[in-house]
Amino acid sequence: MKSIWRNKYRPANLLLAAGAAFSGAAHAVNDLPGGPSVRQLNLPLGVTKIAQEQHFLHTVMMILCTVIFVAVFAVMFYSIWKHRKSVGHKAANFHESVVVEVIWTIVPFIIVIAMALPATKVLVAQKDTTNADLTIKTTGYQWKWGYDYLNGEGEGLAFISTLDSSQRAMSDAGAKGTMPDDYLFKVDNPLVVPVQKKVRIITTANDVIHAFAVPQLGIKQDAVPGFVRDTWFRAETVGDYYGQCQELCGKEHAYMPIHVKVVSAADYTAWVDGKRKEAAAKLDDPGKVWALPDMMTRGEKVYAANCAACHQANGKGAGPIKPLDASPKVVDADHKVQLQVLLNGQNNGAMPSWKQLSDTDLAAVATYTKNSWSNKTGQLVQPAEVLALRGK
Repeated sequence: MKSIWRNKYRPANLLLAAGAAFSGAAHAVNDLPGGPSVRQLNLPLGVTKIAQEQHFLHTVMMILCTVIFVAVFAVMFYSIWKHRKSVGHKAANFHESVVVEVIWTIVPFIIVIAMALPATKVLVAQKDTTNADLTIKTTGYQWKWGYDYLNGEGEGLAFISTLDSSQRAMSDAGAKGTMPDDYLFKVDNPLVVPVQKKVRIITTANDVIHAFAVPQLGIKQDAVPGFVRDTWFRAETVGDYYGQCQELCGKEHAYMPIHVKVVSAADYTAWVDGKRKEAAAKLDDPGKVWALPDMMTRGEKVYAANCAACHQANGKGAGPIKPLDASPKVVDADHKVQLQVLLNGQNNGAMPSWKQLSDTDLAAVATYTKNSWSNKTGQLVQPAEVLALRGK
């Protein structure tokens, strides 16, 4: 399984590292357990049987291809050198050899079969998602992951996983000095699963093509809008395992990490209980009438977690991202104008839909933008207004 994440398969980075060494600008980075290693050139051994079989196949195929390469070119160069014209050899004039034809047909056929049999076995095993203990739908958004626990312990849980805001701030500041080992891999809500349980992952996407990939678990599955794909894993070791979206999904592609936290059965049960209580506490009545100060406080948090990455904390936007400060759609007294954008997106997905947020969160962020920066409109958007527009 090829991976295009940090510190993997990066021969060009050797030149960058050499340049950094001479310039004195190199960052001190350590291996990330469950994630990439410094100057890592090979696949990780992994913590699932599938990942370990992939590693074994990769190693065997590489050795076999190397042996074939050396043997073929050794014979070729030997023949060229030994039978060169300068030592008196003359070109032979002959047609075909049945023996040679049979040999170079049968030998490659045997090699291909020897390679195909174990590879097919692993490939079929990768797609056997039957009898899963836990089924989780992962939805790719620009640029975050949504997790919905569909079956098994934890059924009904759902949350969004986003790059930790502190790490995004480090990136925006230029990533200077010593960076944490989990730089650009830390998220606010990791995907939590129990150890030694078969976990089926169903992938889809909300906007563009993404790819859910965690090398240590031996999984990589595209997430395509309008389609449902699936894969699975069974982690044999408790720990934290990291991946990233592996499709070029837009300008924030580098800020779409995956953190899978594998815990014991008891810890998983405790996490599920805690998550249910947390969800119950956050369950808002869309009919509740909010006061402006409370809605502004909540809206500021929603904006920081979901909107500031593109529109900036000051609401000024950047490049093709339109500013919210003094935006006609934001300050419009008809709340439907802004809410339709939040619910349905615009500009062919450049501004994504935020339907996955609750009615209260959408009302809060709309209220916050209508009353922040120079937008001192005094307008208050209620959750009931958002609810009325859903599905239209």
